[in-house]
Amino acid sequence: MLSVRTRRSALAVVAAAGLVGTLAMPSVAQAATAKPKTVNLQLLAINDLHGNLEPPAGSSGTIREVDPVTGQVVSTPAGGIEYLATALRQARIPADDSITVAAGDLVGASPLTSALFHDEPTIEALDKLGLDVTSVGNHEFDEGSAELLRLQDGGCHPTDGCYEEGRRFKGANFNYLSANVTNEKTGKPLLAPYWVTRSQGVKVGFIGVTLEGTPNIVTAEGVKGLKFANEVATINRYAAELKAKGVNSIVALIHEGGLPASSTYNYDCGAAGQGISGPIVDIAKKIDPAVGAIVTGHTHNAYACTIPDPQGVPRSVTSAASFGRLYTEIDLKLDKTTGAIVRPSVKAENHVVRRTVEKAPDMTELISHYSKLAAPIANRPIGYIASDINGRGNGDPEKPLGDIIADAQQAGLAAADKGGAQIAFMNPGGIRSDLVHKQSGAEGDGVVTYGEAFAVQPFSNMMQVKTLTGDQLIQLLQQQVSGSNEASPKILQPSKGLTYTLDMRNKGAERVVVDSIRLGGAPIDPAAKYRVAANEFLAGGGDGFPAFAAGTEKLVGASDLDVFNAYLGANSSAAAPLKAPAQDRIKVIGPGGDLD
Repeated sequence: MLSVRTRRSALAVVAAAGLVGTLAMPSVAQAATAKPKTVNLQLLAINDLHGNLEPPAGSSGTIREVDPVTGQVVSTPAGGIEYLATALRQARIPADDSITVAAGDLVGASPLTSALFHDEPTIEALDKLGLDVTSVGNHEFDEGSAELLRLQDGGCHPTDGCYEEGRRFKGANFNYLSANVTNEKTGKPLLAPYWVTRSQGVKVGFIGVTLEGTPNIVTAEGVKGLKFANEVATINRYAAELKAKGVNSIVALIHEGGLPASSTYNYDCGAAGQGISGPIVDIAKKIDPAVGAIVTGHTHNAYACTIPDPQGVPRSVTSAASFGRLYTEIDLKLDKTTGAIVRPSVKAENHVVRRTVEKAPDMTELISHYSKLAAPIANRPIGYIASDINGRGNGDPEKPLGDIIADAQQAGLAAADKGGAQIAFMNPGGIRSDLVHKQSGAEGDGVVTYGEAFAVQPFSNMMQVKTLTGDQLIQLLQQQVSGSNEASPKILQPSKGLTYTLDMRNKGAERVVVDSIRLGGAPIDPAAKYRVAANEFLAGGGDGFPAFAAGTEKLVGASDLDVFNAYLGANSSAAAPLKAPAQDRIKVIGPGGDLD
């Protein structure tokens, strides 16, 4: 019999948990050698959905896997909330009990069908999906903490109001957790730090955190008045609190992740996690052994690994890629005597959300409802392309769509009264999709609609033009591959005319070959001044680029989406569609890989 859980009933469980005495936590060794009476619990996990209700387009809507017949790596179409709902519902059927969890970024940077309504459609879909609990992610703060609280508690949008007469948004029936996000004045968590429920008589607790570096990747306004604490210290603090309340089965939901050595979804990380790197490795090694499993996100990668805990015992660490293309099934055994997760029993596996299963009718109805409301805006043609122009799904340091976005920004702000931009840069993480030649509706192949352009640039960040010295411009390029970006470089997409060489055989700032930097064929003069354009997030120093924040003579322009749409309209037609540019602005020597 599957448990029925709601946010309101679960909160009562949290309150009641404080009345229960402490149970001794057994050692992992005891759990391994004893033969306890256990019950089975299934966790189903997702992360980084980003409001992708409809199947993601282009390479963003595929999963790389090894074809069992040919042995070749193939890209399989995957994702879409209609298929995800069916897959999860089918997976729950054989389970003794099942809890559905997530690791943040369920909303934010969303396609138009969700974003036009401030992601209310995605919250409604996740309720129908049966989500029980999730950590917050960095994108949950895109519109600020007040909007995140509204998504949890309900109510009409403070500016746009209710979208349909007589209908009020009810808020999420699942639980958002933000253990390491506190009000800087009161010190209290913005949302509940943990959630406790019961599975067949055993109490199970979930602690939710986002990455400590969230303020570095969200606009200042989005995290205004908030503090973000260390992930490990926060989880260990609340794990101790849960144990003191008699909750010994604990799962951590962390919006931070890792980088597996292979991009195939079912890559074997190895028994001790040797096949995965990135921030989650150090985090997992320091989290209290009482935490029996760790569900992660943020990096949009797929993995089901084990990483040793502080006692050297392997512990499950998982991530289900992004955009609803995968879900993770984690099978646990809970000791009914001690209330603990029997660690050696934990088994985790990712499953592809294949588009060959039947669509969930309730999700089809929800998408249809909001698509009709959005259609007058979403279906408006704004440009034409000759072929696919890859952005989000392109693993090269320089991306064709990144070049076009940067060109659009430079062109839109080149006039003296608009900022006099000589150069523009686009942050790779802000490119959220591809432009796909095949029609998504009835617009015709090669037609770019407003909704498709919005999916690429969904933030509506205002553009800025700043003055940087040549020396600051060199520093900016070096910061792509040094400082906070050294381990995982963030290669900015440059507008045409700017060229340089990256030598990835070197380390840190030395990876940028300074003598190779040219603008219009001329070397950069360290003492000269240059007008440089970027969206407000990047121009404010986001993503680890303090050189941008040091720029002067700021001029604010139109939104990034507006200049992108204007460029597509001015530079393409049905008779002369826009072609993908040559990737010839950044020369890479040595290992390039997926650097964004």
